[in-house]
Amino acid sequence: MQVIDAKGLHFSALGARLRELRGQEVQIQNCLGHRYIGAGITDIKIDIQGVPGNALGAYLGAGSEIAVHGNAQDATGDTMSGGEIRIGGSAGDALGYGMRGGSIFVRGNAGYRAGIHMKEYGETRPQLVIGGRCGDFLGEYQAGGLIVVLGIGLPEGTAPVGRFCGTGMHGGRIFLRGFTRPAELPPQVSVHEADADDMDVIHPALERFALLFDADFERLVNDPYLVLTPNSNNPYRAMYVSS
Repeated sequence: MQVIDAKGLHFSALGARLRELRGQEVQIQNCLGHRYIGAGITDIKIDIQGVPGNALGAYLGAGSEIAVHGNAQDATGDTMSGGEIRIGGSAGDALGYGMRGGSIFVRGNAGYRAGIHMKEYGETRPQLVIGGRCGDFLGEYQAGGLIVVLGIGLPEGTAPVGRFCGTGMHGGRIFLRGFTRPAELPPQVSVHEADADDMDVIHPALERFALLFDADFERLVNDPYLVLTPNSNNPYRAMYVSS
């Protein structure tokens, strides 16, 4: 494994070094707010000791893995198309913005606007799994992919997401563990309790989350979930067409 000491290293120099190490395993030590780590890289494994800055794994490609042993800042996984990002702490705002593929697993919480404008094409479906809770506007303008919020550690009866979940949603699915509906759901979102077919969809994601973070898989897979889906292929019609 290649080791990079990031102390005093400019983020652009760190990025250039990582691009030279494609196809290898790399550990970054003393990471403190370095931006764009792993941006646009394919086929690399990066282990981060410290706190990375904004846009971690932006445009990340297939075959890449990024593991963070603490928290991450905003825009992690921005427009990533493949690979896997694992965050052992919590993530900031705009997590998984415009994801087109790959997976993000967060052990703790996420900020506002996680999963905004996620997309899918054919068999390429991004997935975002959050162990704690999210802020407002989860899945805003979601066009595809899978979002799962587990709400681990929340008091019973607490929704694992803030207000306006799924605003502008017109594709994909959002799974929320528990029976508590989020506040102020927009009219274009339908909600139903997960059935066996729904649970089959998230089974692999729950299994991976439990493996990564030593969570209770049997409990996660047997607990109830709410499923949010778009109820219209044209959620914006009401904004522009008079009744």
